[in-house]
Amino acid sequence: MLAKLVSFDTTSSLSNMDMMTYMQDYLGGFGVTAKLIPNADGTKASLFATIGPKDREGGIGLSGHSDVVPVKGQDWRSDPFVLRQQGDKLYGRGTCDMKGFIACVLAAVPKMAAANLKTPLHLIFSYDEEIGCTGVRPTIEMLGKDLPKPQIIFVGEPSEMSVVDAHKGTNSFETEVIGHEAHSSMPHIGVNAIITAGRLMTALDDYAAELEKFTDERFEPPFTSLQIGMIEGGTAPNIIPKSCKFRWEFRALPDYDTSLFPAYLEEFAKVRLLSAMQEISKDCNIITRKLNQVPGLSCPPDSKAVTLALKLAQQNSSHAVSYATEAGLFEQAGCSTIICGPGSIAQAHKPNEFVAVGELEKCDAFLARLTEYCAIQAFLA
Repeated sequence: MLAKLVSFDTTSSLSNMDMMTYMQDYLGGFGVTAKLIPNADGTKASLFATIGPKDREGGIGLSGHSDVVPVKGQDWRSDPFVLRQQGDKLYGRGTCDMKGFIACVLAAVPKMAAANLKTPLHLIFSYDEEIGCTGVRPTIEMLGKDLPKPQIIFVGEPSEMSVVDAHKGTNSFETEVIGHEAHSSMPHIGVNAIITAGRLMTALDDYAAELEKFTDERFEPPFTSLQIGMIEGGTAPNIIPKSCKFRWEFRALPDYDTSLFPAYLEEFAKVRLLSAMQEISKDCNIITRKLNQVPGLSCPPDSKAVTLALKLAQQNSSHAVSYATEAGLFEQAGCSTIICGPGSIAQAHKPNEFVAVGELEKCDAFLARLTEYCAIQAFLA
């Protein structure tokens, strides 16, 4: 199953429809009806399917994303879209993040379908997680309306099958500086957008350093962190640049007020920069646009999701991670949500990505226990 899923090039910039229709047909072979939820132009879709009683509320959702990050420019030792086994490792794009989990779920479907479940299991496979968890959002909006709403969600992101009950949120922005062009020999009559952007980036870095005082030792690093990843500006070396844009993000602890970072930058720009810029030209400006937000996850340790996941994983304690997932979105929608999936996040997004066979075996065992639980337990309402 993993070999088949890896063979679909579902890089986020491409369509995932071939993989989704394959899974829809596969599920149909076991009497499971899967609904495809397409994007606006029909090039991508999420999948939602229920195994077990369809007339009962609650149940447990198994969530994973179909898209993968690009392989271009990476040094792969073999075709990234052909599964390769070497020893106890399975190599290929998405093996770890996160087609390994989806393969385990699909491989468990025959037993799930035959188990006469009392608690429904819902399969939720989405698109465009790698570019901001955008594809799963329309599906989440349908929960409790056009689709049944699970009470519990297990997100199968790579956690080495450890139960994760908390993760940071990610908040991304683009800041545009509009300066005033002039000849490079006359800097006093121009406003250099690149230099101004540099001052803004330094201000962000200084503010981020202050936030390192506020820590939660469950995370690594244990504080809200800043990343400035892209910058673009200027026309020629002898022209004072009129425009500069840079993209930045911060990874916030779950209890951090995410309005503070952009508010600080806006106040810094207003007090320290804008007045002097606009004395030279009224057209000068600094504009920050919010690009995306994925909320953090903070599932209470005594929640139904954590309690059940620890039982199924045969573990005694849960953990926190610094990467972001769709789990925070499910939690916002009122679903008790945790992360538990095969593979290590250390292998994700890298060339020669792999998942260990033992990780898939642990996931198989987890899903077998889940199926048994849902076959003997009354539904979760």
